[in-house]
Amino acid sequence: MRAIVTTRNGSVDVLKVEQRPDPVPAKDQVLIRVKAAGLNFADILARQGLYPDSPPKPCVMGYEVSGIIEKVGDEVDRGLIGKPIIAMKRFGGQAELVATPAAQIFEKPERLSFEQGAAIPVNYLTAWALLITMGGLRSDESVLIHNAGGGVGLAALDIAKHIGATTYGTASVSKHEFLKERGLDHAIDYRDRDWLPVLKELTKGRGVELVIDPLGGKSWKKSYRALRTTGRLGVFGMSTASASGIRGKIRALKAIAQTPRFNPLALMSRNKGVFGLNLGHMWREGEKVANWTREIMRGVEEGWISPHVDRAFPFDQIAEAHAYIEARKNIGKVVLVP
Repeated sequence: MRAIVTTRNGSVDVLKVEQRPDPVPAKDQVLIRVKAAGLNFADILARQGLYPDSPPKPCVMGYEVSGIIEKVGDEVDRGLIGKPIIAMKRFGGQAELVATPAAQIFEKPERLSFEQGAAIPVNYLTAWALLITMGGLRSDESVLIHNAGGGVGLAALDIAKHIGATTYGTASVSKHEFLKERGLDHAIDYRDRDWLPVLKELTKGRGVELVIDPLGGKSWKKSYRALRTTGRLGVFGMSTASASGIRGKIRALKAIAQTPRFNPLALMSRNKGVFGLNLGHMWREGEKVANWTREIMRGVEEGWISPHVDRAFPFDQIAEAHAYIEARKNIGKVVLVP
């Protein structure tokens, strides 16, 4: 089979499409013929050598796929063969064939293309945990979504709209019209002006009840200042550290140095909360994640969850796909197709 291999740390030049042995499903696994695989910012950081959870290189990245079940292990129902499914994977998803436990697969809704199916697991599970499970967002509250035009941002917007919360989002001006069409109440430009005074003005100085922030560093301090009383800050990434080579290491160190230290006594005094999420560390919580996924799939069937795929790149254009995301050009999900 063909697979996308991150051969070492570095620029997009280290990405290669190579032949790898076909996987053989274990007794509790299924073998999937991949139709589309998700590309996430964690894959960019892993290539740059800035993602601590990355497997040793050379490695095949990829956490999510959609495709058709081609074989099953001895303990798996043979009736699944030929079924179109969506699956989660702990690395190795960016390949033509993927073996994964049957417990981590879900039937692909007919209304979704395979490309849309691959846009579901990482983005929507992350957004669900941030807004519902840990953020506790309510209909009478408001949320600030940083990087609102990204994959997680659009997923969070779908969920927040369904809840009935008021939505604010930071994004470059070129994405504002699209975001408003998707239902964002207030789009805020973050490139040409300071977003915090704008948010304060829009909320009459109060701030919002929930902020989700994948940026890291000093952004977390500003996001905390954007919280209203009883507000919660959900952090789930450090994308400001993204860069290849020594420049990336310097940016990472700078972001770490600028990270605020949240004191429990101060949190108690101000009636605010801070929590973190790393979806890649949820593999021991399979039942919990499966419950979230079922709720998300119900949202797909009911029509209030609608994954948006910006572009689908063939495997041979993996370097271009990485560069596209690094340049923040995407609105929604970028996927890879064999």
